[in-house]
Amino acid sequence: MNIHEYQARQLLTQYGVSLPPAEVFTDAAAARQFAEQLFAKGEPLAVIKVQIHAGGRGKGTFKNGFKGGVKLCKTADAVFENATAMLGNVLVTKQTGPEGRLVSKVLVASAPEIKKELYCAVLLDRAQSRPIIMVSTEGGMDIEQVAVEQPEKIIKETIDPALGLLPFQGRKLAVALGLKGEMIAAGAKLFAGLFKTWWECDASLVEINPLCIVAGRDGKDALMAVDAKISLDESALYRHPNLQAMRDLAEEAPLEIEASKHSLNYIKLDGSIACLVNGAGLAMATMDIIQHFGGRPANFLDVGGGASKEQVTAAFRIILGDPNVKGILVNIFGGIMQCDIIATGIVAAVKETKLHLPLVVRLEGNNVALGKKILLDSGLPIINGDSMADAAQKVVQAVGK
Repeated sequence: MNIHEYQARQLLTQYGVSLPPAEVFTDAAAARQFAEQLFAKGEPLAVIKVQIHAGGRGKGTFKNGFKGGVKLCKTADAVFENATAMLGNVLVTKQTGPEGRLVSKVLVASAPEIKKELYCAVLLDRAQSRPIIMVSTEGGMDIEQVAVEQPEKIIKETIDPALGLLPFQGRKLAVALGLKGEMIAAGAKLFAGLFKTWWECDASLVEINPLCIVAGRDGKDALMAVDAKISLDESALYRHPNLQAMRDLAEEAPLEIEASKHSLNYIKLDGSIACLVNGAGLAMATMDIIQHFGGRPANFLDVGGGASKEQVTAAFRIILGDPNVKGILVNIFGGIMQCDIIATGIVAAVKETKLHLPLVVRLEGNNVALGKKILLDSGLPIINGDSMADAAQKVVQAVGK
């Protein structure tokens, strides 16, 4: 589950991570009032950022023609003008797609003088099954680009989950970033706060880009997290009611929200052939084979190992809620799930939803003969797939792409 930057800042602050003062607003006048307070305290600049679940905000363009979802402002009036242009309008970035995202909140923060941009992230190294902290001197850039062009600039520190981040590891990372003197201790403290946030919030990612060396008012340099991104592990949210409350349904696709109500794993894609599969691995393979035969998958939909008739019906309703869908491929391996049960669910779902699109079904596993008989005896125009390849070719042919 993704959360907004302002929510990530709240969590990081709880764990002792230093950030510039900031507040989130839904009203341009209130944003200006807060900016006036920042400037009255001697802050040289303020930054205003749209709050959406997508990257590339600064280079985005609003559908009303206004450019940029991140703006530096020298006056409170400039904050007001930018907030007015942003709030209630749709921002399009590389990550939102052409439909964009409606901006309902903006973050206003102090913008300290940045002397150096760095990078830091805490995540799980799946190869080692251990958390790592990853840092780089190339802050402010796309880390994937750095990994390709300058892999030597990325430093990783593996953390023993039984011990947590040890003080010497924090100092080691600080030195790797070129920090010196008192800044080494400041860096170690910040890394400790980032790891504690990741660990105690059951996060899948805590990313600070950029992590900045800034000029302090006392003339001394300071280390601050100027931007923050946190992704949470959805399977662990039951342990964190406070984090569940941070979920912003307005930032999620309506069909994905509906799927979550029925314990279905659904992700909308931009193709025309819908998939209904049991098991994530089989679902990925099904998407791949559709593309192999010239089609484009419209979704990832895993109904799980023991889906009920009600869940199958809900899955069909969700699939039909996508106007781009021109055909459906059901690919079921009856291991935990028995083929006759899923066949009964398919027949019921087709009748209830009055399905008129081409439907190809491939069943294999427990009670497969009975399952196929149920489909055949239903009298419904269901196309049988003898194998996964056969089913994929038939649905691509039926859709005509």
